[in-house]
Amino acid sequence: MAAAALRAGRQPGEIALMAVSKTLPADRIREAFEAGQRLFGENRVQEFQSKHAELSAASEAGSIASAGNVFMIERAWFHLIGHLQSNKAVKAAELFQAVDSVDSLRLAERLDAAAANLGKTLRVLIEVNIGGEQAKSGVVSGSAELVHMLEAAPRLSHLEIRGLMTVPPFTEDTEGTRPYFRRLRELRDRLTAETKLGLPELSMGMSHDFEVAIEEGSTCVRIGTAIFGARGEP
Repeated sequence: MAAAALRAGRQPGEIALMAVSKTLPADRIREAFEAGQRLFGENRVQEFQSKHAELSAASEAGSIASAGNVFMIERAWFHLIGHLQSNKAVKAAELFQAVDSVDSLRLAERLDAAAANLGKTLRVLIEVNIGGEQAKSGVVSGSAELVHMLEAAPRLSHLEIRGLMTVPPFTEDTEGTRPYFRRLRELRDRLTAETKLGLPELSMGMSHDFEVAIEEGSTCVRIGTAIFGARGEP
């Protein structure tokens, strides 16, 4: 990560490392936390709900300690990065500090209402289907839906729209993802100029292409395999 940042003339501290802990048990999250990791990404509300309960119970019991620090779930940041159905917005707002996969105005409105009821401000990213793939979620970059979501931002008082997220089409050659990452950065820059909203974050890049993403402006890379190994491996 540091090498990629320096190649692009950026400071390594500008890029956050998100450990993607989807499908992994709570003890693997605790292990990563004890190693210093604080930012985690989960794909499903129901899956994380059970892990959240387990981590909270461990925290209350004070049973997880490393270097004199007791593990507390409040000290880690958990982002929902998978597709979220509107009917699970209330539980998502309760469990997560941020939702990085908002892809419709309806979902944004439900999250805003849920956050208001909880008395919290929820950070969100708009997921953009930058490759226009039918099998993937996300709002299309040139769609009216994206415009409507940004126009609604001032009245969504319990949401903080921080930027954009994408998962580009997969290519074996990581250079194949560069045009998509560049397109998302250019879209963010254009939307910032047009709406005057602060959109500082670009969540893009995973284990196989994070260096290219950093070179193209990513502020958060989502790493699973390179940290935890392939799913199913110890």
